[in-house]
Amino acid sequence: MASEIRVLSTIGMRTVVEALAPPFERANDCSVARIYDSSIALMQRIARGESGDAAVVTAAAIDALIAQGKVAARVDLARSFVGIAVRRGAPRPDIATAEAFRNAMLAATSVARSKTGASGLYFASLIERLGLAEAMKTKLIVQDGLVGKLAARGACEIAVQQISELMQADGIDIVGPLPEALQHVTVFSAGVFTASQQVSLARAFITDLAAPAHADLIRQKGMEPA
Repeated sequence: MASEIRVLSTIGMRTVVEALAPPFERANDCSVARIYDSSIALMQRIARGESGDAAVVTAAAIDALIAQGKVAARVDLARSFVGIAVRRGAPRPDIATAEAFRNAMLAATSVARSKTGASGLYFASLIERLGLAEAMKTKLIVQDGLVGKLAARGACEIAVQQISELMQADGIDIVGPLPEALQHVTVFSAGVFTASQQVSLARAFITDLAAPAHADLIRQKGMEPA
């Protein structure tokens, strides 16, 4: 029976993991079981006792797992940016500057963000910082998963999420990243679980994810190589 590794991965890295896992499986005569969730949700699952062979989450989450003795070391993979999207063909708001972005949020009828994803938590703090929390209270839609799907079916006017996650939803137009003055960069990283029974294979998988040869793939998926 071929060896199997279990990879707990953030949704933001799903498209990269899905692209690279099959050729890795063929090259190493193994299988890669992929479990996807937000980094915070995965951390909650790990705290409840769930484990695997490799974790692909935010750098902060990997650092926390290292501090807990659950992961051996951190390998940075990609830099991810927050962006907004609208339903395909809908008018695109101007978000070129911080002031334009602020006005776009005020003008929007509804805005969706993720509940536990890094982008959703950042957006919650951003609108607080911009003094928009009260004005947007009644038009915010907060849920986990790909919020771009809400925009695609017209359930919200604007979806805010990591660009790599927005790209996973069909039927939307990505307006672009938040303006530089408001942007928040999330580093996605990986590590091998100390309890893994497949340390060599898990380490090889992470090495493959971080390989310079995959830099273009990471860019195609809406991120920058770390």
